[in-house]
Amino acid sequence: MSEFHEHHALREHWHAVATEHELLGGPVGRTVLGDSLVLYLDENGEAVAAEDRCPHREAPLSEGRIEDGRLVCPYHGWSFGAGGRCARIPSADPSLPLPRNGNLRTVHVTRRYGLVWVCLADVPGELPVIRQDVDPAFRRINSPVEHWQACALRMTDNFLDIAHFPWVHTGTFGNSQRTEVGRIELEMLDDGYFGYAYDVEAENPLGATLVSGQKTSTVLRRMTTGFKLPFAVRSTILYETGLEHIILLLSTPVDAVRSLFTFVVWRNDDFRVSAEEAIAFDRMIGAEDKRMLERIPGVLPLTSRALASTQSDKASTAWRLQFAKLLGLSQHYNED
Repeated sequence: MSEFHEHHALREHWHAVATEHELLGGPVGRTVLGDSLVLYLDENGEAVAAEDRCPHREAPLSEGRIEDGRLVCPYHGWSFGAGGRCARIPSADPSLPLPRNGNLRTVHVTRRYGLVWVCLADVPGELPVIRQDVDPAFRRINSPVEHWQACALRMTDNFLDIAHFPWVHTGTFGNSQRTEVGRIELEMLDDGYFGYAYDVEAENPLGATLVSGQKTSTVLRRMTTGFKLPFAVRSTILYETGLEHIILLLSTPVDAVRSLFTFVVWRNDDFRVSAEEAIAFDRMIGAEDKRMLERIPGVLPLTSRALASTQSDKASTAWRLQFAKLLGLSQHYNED
């Protein structure tokens, strides 16, 4: 399924494409599931997502600018406001009506968790739930959206896996983890995520002490890892001190082998650690994943026997099966 990103089922889901902060700087261009989009804030401060082409002569609007809350095309200066409606054509007689086909073709857009999300279908699905976002005991910390030269299928598979910790994350927390993985029992977690619970004895180097709030050489992390289709993975970390660290990992296919990636963190800490310090260690972990995944070419196979797996791969195998069902490939998955 090398062109999985073109499947219509994926268009019915929300995909994280930018941080809210990014839109403050002007129009942002993103490619999602092969479609080129432009994102901007209109005169009312509302987010707009549309095809990244001017209806006049198809110039990329993401290379334009914002003037008085309107997106201005860099080619002929056409401007677009709320809902993508054409607001002004500098070369046209203002007494004449604007062309009926002069408005932008917009897609569904919403903002949640400090992120901008788009849905390319007529009827959008549901966003992943993070209940801590409305809990005053927790603060939310966003990380920039990155471009990875990796397949979103491989990224999701990786984020569900713990067997790679002692091999890939040697520069962060993986050194103290035993290489063998205990029995994994899959279950429905809270808020609609499906995954498993486990304990990890993790390295606690200097950079990690700010995150864990402990100064011991190792710390016990009581964790859960679960997914929500198509590409959302949530990890929860509970330290013995009562500190909770919730991470939402989001992969968005640009195409079959390129992706957008961002993560959001929620913490019930005492704010003594700055936001950047609180996520610096997670960003180091993500960089280790990125280095490995960008070495693996192509699309992760979805068929059941294409890859060798063990019980430590139960979560990612379950995700692959559910993802195959989403794409209508479950029979092929089971037979191959």
